Amino acid sequence: MSDSPSRYARILDWLDQHVIRPFYTDRVRRLILQSFPFWIASILTGMVAVGYEKVFVWAEEVSFSWLGRTPWLAFVLTPLAFGASWLLVRQWAPAARGSGIPQVMAGIELSNPGQHHRTGYLLSLRVAIVKVLSSVVLLLGGGVIGREGPTIQISAAIFRAINKLQPAGWPQLSRQIALVTGGAAGLAAAFNTPLGGIVFVVEELTQMHMARFRMAVFTAVIIAGLTAQTFLGPYLYLGFPKIVPAAGRVQVLVLVVALGCGLAGAAFAKTLLWLGRYRQRFTSLAAQAGWVVGCGMLLGGLAYLVGSEGVGTGKPIINRLLFQNNGQTPWYLFPVRFAGMALSYSSGGAGGIFATSLSAGAILGDGICQVFNVAVADRNLLILVAMVSFLTGVVRSPFTAAILVLEMTDRHSAIFQLLISGLLAQGVASLVDPHSLYEHLKAGFIRETGDVDRATQLPPRPHNGSQTAD
Repeated sequence: MSDSPSRYARILDWLDQHVIRPFYTDRVRRLILQSFPFWIASILTGMVAVGYEKVFVWAEEVSFSWLGRTPWLAFVLTPLAFGASWLLVRQWAPAARGSGIPQVMAGIELSNPGQHHRTGYLLSLRVAIVKVLSSVVLLLGGGVIGREGPTIQISAAIFRAINKLQPAGWPQLSRQIALVTGGAAGLAAAFNTPLGGIVFVVEELTQMHMARFRMAVFTAVIIAGLTAQTFLGPYLYLGFPKIVPAAGRVQVLVLVVALGCGLAGAAFAKTLLWLGRYRQRFTSLAAQAGWVVGCGMLLGGLAYLVGSEGVGTGKPIINRLLFQNNGQTPWYLFPVRFAGMALSYSSGGAGGIFATSLSAGAILGDGICQVFNVAVADRNLLILVAMVSFLTGVVRSPFTAAILVLEMTDRHSAIFQLLISGLLAQGVASLVDPHSLYEHLKAGFIRETGDVDRATQLPPRPHNGSQTAD
């Protein structure tokens, strides 16, 4: 392992001398040399995303299995899983906790000559490994989490590692562009949504002008997505739900659902922030462990009462509502999922909120349909609108949410309803809090890296002139 960077450098030099230099002009050669490491990182991202997805599906099936056979085990296995997931993060990589998207946002902001060494705390390969282990353990115990945010952090860590391995003198793209591109590739590979990955970069990850990194992002998204499709096939995340054209009161209900679910998403984000602040009062190890086990016990109780629909990613629930909806989803499922999401995220382990927010939105949308006596055949459009709106209320990325749901279902006929619902949800959520959950958490991670930097007394690292700052 000690000579792996030099071996990597020798491979790159050989390709430059024998494959690239003899056939291309200097300008084209430089572009290829800049992009080649990103192509390697994109392939790795696609492969890792596929493996992570398969492990996640296995872990969720295992949790459904033991809960279905022996429900009372929820009072034992769920607290144990919460504790193990938290300990993995606490001992080996504190920045692996939670979603992963705020860490990527913080890393992008810190990617400048004076602070770029701090990104290692947020986006190292060790963080990525702990991210996988902690999230899988949490899911095995019934945690209500997703893998999409974690995949984005893992992808950014891969791109950062590949970018660091480039030999001196190699024409490089900036550290910041590496992280931005990694985030896009991760989302595209996780959901099989290339357009969603691109829009996510523009809307959430960076305020830079798109022209500066568009080629890197586009190629990374394509390569990562194609790699994932090589193993999984050209799948849709949610299949092809039947959509009845909106007419009459359904058009009005689109607005009602968008506003209601946008408010609910914003309330969920505020709940997570409040729980995070409340948890800070527990400073001793025993008190922190008590908090984690308590979260696990509460979720275990909910799982015991509700069953498998109270745990896991929620994707099976979305599929049931879109394809096998009997119109009788119990009213209490949304508050149970809401509480389960909050308990899982606040436990301190690793796990995302993208997929779980989509499932919470779907359940709430179906509940609103029940209140207004909407026929089951007419509900799918409103359920998709609810998914977009709840996710927007949490993350404040309306176009990303709309494009993600569009690409997951291939329902282009609903694009205008999805877009307008995202914008309405964004507007009403801003009344609750002008800043998104990720913005709040990003600021916390930036402060945390500063505290770690001062505690370890790292000297400033010299700037390598071959890497641009921005």
